[in-house]
Parts: sequence; structure tokens; C-alpha cells
Amino acid sequence: MKRILVTGGAGFIGSHLCERLLGMGNDVICLDNYFTGSRQNIVHLLDNHYFEMIRHDVTMPMFVEVDEIYNLACPASPIHYQYNGIKTIKTSVMGAINSLGLAKRTRSKVLLASTSEIYGDPEIHPQPENYRGNVNTLGPRACYDEGKRCAETLFMNYHHQNNVKIKIARIFNTYGPKMNSNDGRVVSNFIVQALNGRDITIFGDGTHSRSFQYIDDLIKGLIKLMDTPDKFTGPVNLGNPVEVTVRDLAAMIIKMTGSKSKIIYLPLPEDDPRKRKPDISLAIRELGWQPTVSLEEGLGKTIEYFRGSYEL
Repeated sequence: MKRILVTGGAGFIGSHLCERLLGMGNDVICLDNYFTGSRQNIVHLLDNHYFEMIRHDVTMPMFVEVDEIYNLACPASPIHYQYNGIKTIKTSVMGAINSLGLAKRTRSKVLLASTSEIYGDPEIHPQPENYRGNVNTLGPRACYDEGKRCAETLFMNYHHQNNVKIKIARIFNTYGPKMNSNDGRVVSNFIVQALNGRDITIFGDGTHSRSFQYIDDLIKGLIKLMDTPDKFTGPVNLGNPVEVTVRDLAAMIIKMTGSKSKIIYLPLPEDDPRKRKPDISLAIRELGWQPTVSLEEGLGKTIEYFRGSYEL
């Protein structure tokens, strides 16, 4: 049994990770300040004697004894991370420093949940890990993008200077049950709008593309990355290489929900990437990982979750 800390453990990804780690027989500590996470996501775990919930902000030092750390704490949707850009940067940077400091003291492995957003609006397609990105350091998305880029730098410096065992995951668009219904992400937005019979809002002309991975695939990838030999640090892309336009995604969700919703088009937000698709050859080679859940299968499970979990 390993004692594992998951920062941001009450969030969408974090709560799924806590469930999986408990199911594997681990002792799990979930740390969250509930800024975007929800107690509802982990309330069913509270009776498990091997699960512990700590209400805490990662910008403050953490004092626990652990074997592994998954540092997931940070608002990840534009609505939430732009609400308080300074707080977002602090969460990424100070959260990284505090997670790394804890890993250094306890000699534990620590994984950073970085993001595909560090590639910006890419000029290379698909995006490999050695692509340095096309980013705007002054734009509205910079608080998140640059915060994660700095966190990656901190992880690598702690590794080189202090021999901290690190892993860096660059996570691409992920969806599934427990997504927040009002976080502004495209999958949850479209599903909620379709189930309510409201117009589906597409920003731009709908030809920009994304690659969507189901949450179960991501969780498997994160655990496989953590279990790699210490010499492998990443970064490694974790995402689904099947690319779909936003317009086609909307049409698919309308069909699957049986909705009468119409599609309307609004101006594209500043710095919104036109394309996003991971090159996952490194993950296949080093982790033996690739997504297995199709978009149609994953959307079906996600739609059923929203049908049953929210007053629509």
C-alpha cells in the first residue's frame, strides 16, 4: 500500500484519480480548497478508511508523509482561470513549489498535471513534446498557459538540482462524468444546452478542431506515467489523437441527445487555438498507453451523467 497525495483531488480529474487509486489498494489523501472542485465529487469516498480529505490551498505549504504526489490543483477552464488570473498563476507556481518541496523532504515521486495549452495556438500539427509553442504571454489565457509553463520549469530544476523524482504530463482536452456543468468547456456546454433544448453556441465558424479523450483513458495514462522508471521524466502528451471539428461535435451531441437545439455562431475569443491534436508516439513507446474509449462511447456515458445529475 502506498500513501498518495492528490492535490485538486475534489475536482473533475482529481476525484476520478482518487477513486482509481483507492481501488488499487492505496491510502489516498485528497487535498482541495473547493474553488472549482466539489465535495459532491468525493463524498461517496469519505466512509473509506483509506481515504482522507484535507481542505487546504496549495499556495500554502503542505505537511504530510507520502510516497507519491499527483499535483492536479489549478482551475482548468477559461471561465474559472480568468476569473482571478493572479490567483491562477499563484496556484500553478506556488502549488508546484510546495508540491516539489514536499517531494524533496519525503523523497517521494511527484507528477505535474501540465496542459496542452502550453503549445498556444500551434503552428505545428499534431503537437509533439519538443514543440516549444506559439504563445501570447500578455493575453487573457496567459495566466493559465504561462503558469503551467513555469511549473514545468520548476519541476525540471528541482529534478536537476535536488534529484527530485518528477513526472510531467501534458493533458489534452478531457471529458466525462463529474464535469462541472457551468465551466464553459465545449463538451459540457454542448450537452447541457442540448438537453435543455437551448441554442448550442459555437465560438468561431466551427471549423476549429479539438481532440477529446475520455476521463478513464486519462487516469490510466497518469498512473502509467507515475509508474515509469525514475529516469523518465516526460513531458509526455496524454490525449486522444482523433481530431474532430467543434461543429461536428455539436452535431453529434444534438443527434445523441435527440435535441431540437439549433447551432448559433459567436465571435471566437482572443488566443483561442484553431487546432489541437496530440502526437502520442512517446506515450505509446514509453508508457504502453493510448486511448481506447471512442468519442461516441464516451459522450454516451457523459450525456447519461448529465441527464441524471442536474436539474435540466
